[in-house]
Amino acid sequence: MAEAAVKQDAGGERELTDGFNLIIDALKLNGVKTLYAVPGIPITDFLRMSQAEGLRVLSFRHEQAAGYAASIAGYLTKQPGICVTVSAPGFLNGLTALAHATTNCFPMILISGSSEREIVDLQQGDYEEMDQLAIAKPLCKAAFRVLHAQDIGIGLARAIRAAVSGRPGGVYLDLPAKLFGQVMDAEAGRKSLVKVIDPAPAQIPAPESIKRALEVLKSAKKPLIILGKGAAYAQADDAVKALIEKSGVPFLPMSMAKGLLPDTHPQCAGAARSTVLKDSDVVMLIGARLNWLLSHGKGKAWGDAPKKFIQIDIEPKEMDSNVEIVAPVVGDIGSCVDALLKGMGDKWPAPSADWVSAVAKKREENVAKMAPRLMNNNVPMDYHGALGVLRTIVKERPDAILVNEGANTLDLARGIIDVYKPRKRIDVGTWGIMGIGMGYAVAAAVETGQRVLCVEGDSAFGFSGMEIETICRYGLPVCIVVFNNDGIYRGTDVNKTSDDPATTVFVKGARYDKMMEAFGGVGVNATSPDELKRAVNAAMDSGKPTLINAVLDPAAGSESGRIGNLNPQSQLKKK
Repeated sequence: MAEAAVKQDAGGERELTDGFNLIIDALKLNGVKTLYAVPGIPITDFLRMSQAEGLRVLSFRHEQAAGYAASIAGYLTKQPGICVTVSAPGFLNGLTALAHATTNCFPMILISGSSEREIVDLQQGDYEEMDQLAIAKPLCKAAFRVLHAQDIGIGLARAIRAAVSGRPGGVYLDLPAKLFGQVMDAEAGRKSLVKVIDPAPAQIPAPESIKRALEVLKSAKKPLIILGKGAAYAQADDAVKALIEKSGVPFLPMSMAKGLLPDTHPQCAGAARSTVLKDSDVVMLIGARLNWLLSHGKGKAWGDAPKKFIQIDIEPKEMDSNVEIVAPVVGDIGSCVDALLKGMGDKWPAPSADWVSAVAKKREENVAKMAPRLMNNNVPMDYHGALGVLRTIVKERPDAILVNEGANTLDLARGIIDVYKPRKRIDVGTWGIMGIGMGYAVAAAVETGQRVLCVEGDSAFGFSGMEIETICRYGLPVCIVVFNNDGIYRGTDVNKTSDDPATTVFVKGARYDKMMEAFGGVGVNATSPDELKRAVNAAMDSGKPTLINAVLDPAAGSESGRIGNLNPQSQLKKK
């Protein structure tokens, strides 16, 4: 029990505790070490007390960034990341990150202070009055409200279990302001706390589903395995590697699954993506969903060749979401992959040599075609010259965490920068949203202790750029590279109707590095690939908070990167 929780009542006969301390004790009992938060009414004292009791409190400038930090902390650790916000507007700011966590299957708990129920229900106009529980419910995996101090232990236990069990996701925990100050007997308080036991138990796949999946895979002439971020989250790295290598099947990693096996692995088909999607006849999905990122498993991207799909996922409802899954395997990734390996026996037939060699040939052709573009030393820089530098740096520093967001910056980096170890690349995820960069960078540095290289488009950086002050305040080993081409997609659009700049154009020649210097970090303006290389290496060596303004040609970039087809175009002729 926290020291501050123990006081004598008026008669001096018993120890008392309160809601503040019970929440802290419940968090510590369940192994929580870090809170990502923005202070304010009614949680300021709670955060002060949490820090005094040994929890690390990372205080952000905006709740959305704190929430993104908590969400990726959950992904990296398999323990729910905790974000704490104030009520109403603060809660709403954190809610975007909570919905993001749920969509991406990251375990996260958003804890928000709130107005009192009796005032909210009568709509009497309390400070930041809002029915937060009702708003949160549709956007997260589960939502709970705690009204009485004796229920704090159960409330947190339910939130933890909901966040990490089955398919992980975001959970909302509503704590009305009055709860914090509620007083109860200290011994009863101790007994009310709950240490969650086995919150994410193994879910063993049905033996017949394993047999069916292996029969389908064995029948393939042109098999393909697709690894999703669910496979990376599972931390069953050795088993996944063994399955890939024992099968001999080419594999395609989705962006956050890169590094489960090195992108340079001979079976990696990342550089032959179009070929393997179109020509494969059996596709095994491991922790990957057939959503928009995989063109829903149909259409032009998948070609005309008939496909059979095997899908491994912990969520039964994911099966047949877009196309027929002929061999669904339901269970946690680790258990499913272990069962597949056991079912394969000592000898497993290698896939067709013609197929394997065709994939390898296409991969080598595409790599060779790209190589000269990555070695250019153009000034001003283009994306390929700048990313070619970063590709080499990541190869030399495989333990560093790569954070990546933007339009062209994201889409090109995903294909150019190889990753060599699991969970070393984190990015915008399923929604493809912008603004995750700074929050992710903070959490990656805090949770892993590794250097972080954060590669940002100038537009994406703008969503959470003020968090560079947070990075400097905590002295985190984060190097931010802002690809600055003066605008969204590019900085060359022109408004022909008024003196206002075009909607996609930013201030010409902006110096983002000066922002970092203002907060005591290192700022560098890099105008060539050579300057960029020197600056990034210096930052990664020193571990000092650094922002490099990488000056790109304003004409570099294309509309919406590689997903311009999702941007509706007017069919009306312009006059």
